Amino acid sequence: MTAQAPAAEQAVTVVVPTLGRPSLGALLHSLAAARGPLPERVVLVDDRRRAGDALIPVPPAVLAERLLILCGRGEGPAAARNLGWRAAQTPWVAFLDDDVLVGSDWLDELATDLAGAAPEVAGSQARLRVPLPADRPPTDWERNTAGLAGARWATADMAYRRAALLAVGGFDERFPRAYREDADLGLRLYRRGWRIEQGARRAQHPVRPADPWVSVRQQAGNADDALMRRLHGRGWRARAEVPAGRRPRHLAITAALGIGLAGAATGRRRLASTGLLVWAAGTAELTWARLAPGPRARRELATMLVTSPVLPVAATAAWLRGRVFALRARPWPEAPAAVLFDRDGTLVHDEPYNGDPDKVRPMPGARAALDRLRAARIPTAVVSNQSGIARGLLTRAQVDAVNRRVEALLGPLGPWLYCPHGADDECDCRKPHPGLIEQAAQRLHVDPRACAVVGDIGSDVMAARAVGARAVLVPTPVTRIDEIAAAPLVASDLDTAVRLLLAEQGATTEELGGRS
Repeated sequence: MTAQAPAAEQAVTVVVPTLGRPSLGALLHSLAAARGPLPERVVLVDDRRRAGDALIPVPPAVLAERLLILCGRGEGPAAARNLGWRAAQTPWVAFLDDDVLVGSDWLDELATDLAGAAPEVAGSQARLRVPLPADRPPTDWERNTAGLAGARWATADMAYRRAALLAVGGFDERFPRAYREDADLGLRLYRRGWRIEQGARRAQHPVRPADPWVSVRQQAGNADDALMRRLHGRGWRARAEVPAGRRPRHLAITAALGIGLAGAATGRRRLASTGLLVWAAGTAELTWARLAPGPRARRELATMLVTSPVLPVAATAAWLRGRVFALRARPWPEAPAAVLFDRDGTLVHDEPYNGDPDKVRPMPGARAALDRLRAARIPTAVVSNQSGIARGLLTRAQVDAVNRRVEALLGPLGPWLYCPHGADDECDCRKPHPGLIEQAAQRLHVDPRACAVVGDIGSDVMAARAVGARAVLVPTPVTRIDEIAAAPLVASDLDTAVRLLLAEQGATTEELGGRS
């Protein structure tokens, strides 16, 4: 890898969500061997539900100093990718799956793709190649994997502008599988006026080993299709260029099986025989459709014969579950019912135990952030620890005077809730306890779980989590590294934090730097 820096506007962070599969090491070594400008950082999101051994034995030396490992929540690749890109500060974020291999010139090719991207281009997609056996037809599983080569917006190798991800709130974390989260993101970006282009760089996606039941497990993705239809309407497949698939046939085969079993259970022989005959015919057709293009090896034949009768039922069950889940689904992400701000270090610079209104200095972007919320008609409040009162360093009157000065500079902020107690007073209002959040929500007549809390240290995040509210951390020099790593959302400044929360409100490409 050539140690050279890309132009600032093409600076890139590579994000890899992983479950610690052996292929991760091969990916990192292929990335380390690639020629071209180094990524500013390589972020690995360890999304294993249970942390085991080291994620990778020894990272390549050229990547070691640029490697950042974050702990995911085990909630799937969409959530893991969000965690990764929100930790990046570069204009571009390149996502790689942990089972791809990049070419020897991949970094040079990536830099060329990004340099050639017009301002309205949100993403650059690589050209994927899935190597298939040369000496025999591919198996059913190999053909399924090969579909990635022609998939639109596949995130196996996709670079996105960070501003574009910010504009739409990133990946929808309600998609728990690597199945439709990429198509959903692409449709939302196009709806906001962005475009996604095919780049010139190339990557390889080998077919990973799989057991005979992988095709049945994949049917869980039918639940994601139900959510896609709810969010994007009946025509989503055409817009995303997703093939129609066999769901109507799966539904018919499953219905025939149900009718046949019901007829048998009630002693209605003709109904039973008709239903089971239709089921058998449909299953035979499915088995042949899966077997005919591939090898006729004994193992493949056994796999098709065993899994084909189960596959339609699994697909139908997943689709029905998805339909129920999707009934209440709304666009991602939903705007908060209210936004609650910490004061010192968040709205204004932190002057320890400040009782002097003349020392109040707003944080950069604070007024713009608050004006966005006011334009969106989202109420706000301030929740602040003021232990200086308990320590005798401040009076309530001084705190109130400082609060009035904050509002004079930033505009009305709604109710002010502050805790006057010290750390040893065992109150329930001092953050990280949830009392202030609950009081603010009650004053604003909203559910505390529907609020968002914006602060600069871990206690703000912990207070939000204690009531199930969303939290955005805006770090300052006093914020600890472990607090940043543990935060669900991290923003570089207040205005960015509010844009994250208001993504569904329609932030434009012009507002987020997508067009000149």
